[in-house]
Amino acid sequence: MGRVEGRVAFVTGAARNQGRSHALRLAEEGADIIAVDICEDLETVKPYYPGATDADLAETVRQIEALDRRIVARKVDVRDRNALKEALDDGVSQLGRLDIVVGNAGIYTHAAPLDINENMWQETIDVDLTGAWYTCQVAIPHLVEGGDGGSIVLTSSWGALKGFGNGVHYAAAKTGLVGMMKALSVDLAAHRIRVNTIHPTAVDTTMIQNEALYRLFNPHLEKPTKEDTAEGFMKLNLLPVSWMEPRDVSNAVLFLASDESRYITGVALPVDAGACIK
Repeated sequence: MGRVEGRVAFVTGAARNQGRSHALRLAEEGADIIAVDICEDLETVKPYYPGATDADLAETVRQIEALDRRIVARKVDVRDRNALKEALDDGVSQLGRLDIVVGNAGIYTHAAPLDINENMWQETIDVDLTGAWYTCQVAIPHLVEGGDGGSIVLTSSWGALKGFGNGVHYAAAKTGLVGMMKALSVDLAAHRIRVNTIHPTAVDTTMIQNEALYRLFNPHLEKPTKEDTAEGFMKLNLLPVSWMEPRDVSNAVLFLASDESRYITGVALPVDAGACIK
């Protein structure tokens, strides 16, 4: 216990799923949390799965406070740099410092290449790539000013390391994060700020547990279910598992945020049940 005791972590997309799990895992190990989430449906994502809600973010707050940790939470769109900066500045003002950044906010939609329209492309790039850049950009001054180094962890995907179909817009955004991570790891090393990406396979969250994705894996079924889809997802992985739990990814985030990884930077870390080498 206490692997990030006394530190403050900024987590985007924190209202539910992986983001909530990351915030909770860091809080369990002693961190206070600055949490943001858009808490709205997004135009091109809504046909696939619903966005987080205000109630979801309130539940994240409740669970963090139940661990006797402090949390400052705000409804923010990571595409809005000014609002993101205001929320982070306020959180740092209340909690006193910033040590860890988890750029987790992201969306996923799927379509054949010629069916990806301009809005789908742009919204995915804006949230998954530009939103992560804004997250880093507003956080870096606080990390540098703190003078104690820090850790930035960006959520990419196994799809950035190995090709997969029906997601060129998503793969482009998530691959862009790797280049951004490598460049920032060079730029920030003198300040002892480490930058890494994590690359999960499928995770048991709203992003994959939805009817639209079930239909993609089971086009022959009228109303496919989670159970119908499990075998298809298992075929993606080397280890015999269909999808991981969010906490499996959170444990990797915690490792990269802690001093246990103090000399690890510029690394694209798969947390993928072997999907990248299958």
